[in-house]
Amino acid sequence: MIHQIDTTDNIVAFRALAEVTKEDFLTAVIPAVEHLVKQTNEINFLLVLDTDIKNFTAGAWLQDALLGLKHLGKWNRAAIVTDSEDIISFTNGFSYVVPGEFHGFKKEAFNKALNWVEGNINLPAN
Repeated sequence: MIHQIDTTDNIVAFRALAEVTKEDFLTAVIPAVEHLVKQTNEINFLLVLDTDIKNFTAGAWLQDALLGLKHLGKWNRAAIVTDSEDIISFTNGFSYVVPGEFHGFKKEAFNKALNWVEGNINLPAN
């Protein structure tokens, strides 16, 4: 399941818990991202992984990919907060293949991740 985290109006933020399904994306993530794009014309996104990446169903991955492709040029900043070094490395590499800035953060750096996505701080280049 995915829960939206209350944040400032220029970002969308979510926490993933237990199993994450296609329905989670259709009911929580996609509407919030669509609303943000209409309001700001860009995507600033934060996802806290409080579940194993293996708990994302195939349908969830498909919806995530479709959302990314639909708004490919709208991504500004995206942060994934997790304790998985593999996911952090994968996220950091995304900036090289798609528009926007992508960074992975350890859970202990949640506030730094949130401040970065909100645009309050800059990070050194990878």
